[in-house]
Amino acid sequence: MIMNEMQTEIVKVDASAPEADVITRAGETIRKGGLVAFPTETVYGLGGDALNPESSRKIYAAKGRPSDNPLIVHIARMEDLEPVCAKIPAEMLRLAEAFWPGPLTMIVPKAGGVPTETTGGLDTVAIRMPDHPVALELIRAAGGYIAAPSANASGRPSPTLAEHVAEDLDGRIEMILDGGEVGIGVESTIVDLSGEVPTILRPGYVTEEMLLRVLGKIQTDPTLMQHIEGGRPKAPGMRYRHYAPKGTMTLVEGNAKEVAEQINRMVEAAAAEGQKTGVLCTDESMGAYRADVVQSLGSREEMRAIALHLYRALREFDAQGVQVICAESFSREGFGQAVMNRLLKAAGYTVLQV
Repeated sequence: MIMNEMQTEIVKVDASAPEADVITRAGETIRKGGLVAFPTETVYGLGGDALNPESSRKIYAAKGRPSDNPLIVHIARMEDLEPVCAKIPAEMLRLAEAFWPGPLTMIVPKAGGVPTETTGGLDTVAIRMPDHPVALELIRAAGGYIAAPSANASGRPSPTLAEHVAEDLDGRIEMILDGGEVGIGVESTIVDLSGEVPTILRPGYVTEEMLLRVLGKIQTDPTLMQHIEGGRPKAPGMRYRHYAPKGTMTLVEGNAKEVAEQINRMVEAAAAEGQKTGVLCTDESMGAYRADVVQSLGSREEMRAIALHLYRALREFDAQGVQVICAESFSREGFGQAVMNRLLKAAGYTVLQV
């Protein structure tokens, strides 16, 4: 589908107490089949009416997203679960009590009223209740059900600022609600509850350890940290290229001193070929690198800050025309698993061990 160029309205909104007139107008836009980008606690989402198949088709077209990549249905009230779920497992209610509103998406069998355009052709539906005043008010104003993937062009780093949304989608959607920077910076954890054992399909701020404390049992999809070929993705981000800068990117893992030495060798080789170079690192190691653009994500001890700054840093490499990026790696424990999942995808799973 080819999108016709339109005028995208960017409207400032108070993130903690959104103005009623702005929310009403944005909600009406979604009710009429339009698309509105809005802040959540994770990243900015691109919202359309989840129960309108044409709205979901518009989301795929605006993003350039494959139509078999499922969308997440956002709700604002627990009572809105029943109309979209064929079955509400006990585990869903326990997780909702522990983590909703919040950065957790759950997959369950879908009810008949949820169009397959929204679920990527699957008979399951991904649902979450975001923890952001703008998102919650907008969902209510739009009728209770908003389908919202991240508000970026497919494959690009997800947006943590309204400016990022405009970079990718200006002229392709009706409205952007600018509520400032988000709080977490990576997408929600996704847990599949449609099988026998709850399974993490995408890591996020709600970690495996946190889920285990509530459920008593949880397993992790083995493809989270490795490339997957073929098949229909059951959750957003499982199969297609995601979060990627325009330049080529390599993750370097190993001893800190050896990592720095290897990255500098790679930077020197790329520069000798006339390529603009970049390094993604931390405050502790920033002074060790000699690339054209060196960006720190923050202290290695502050994984939440690293997650928040990740997508902005990848977009900054693009803005400065960096062609070759070398990145340090991080612990895969706890919240670090989510950060490494995004870095691996951004690098196309190109990892060098030293």
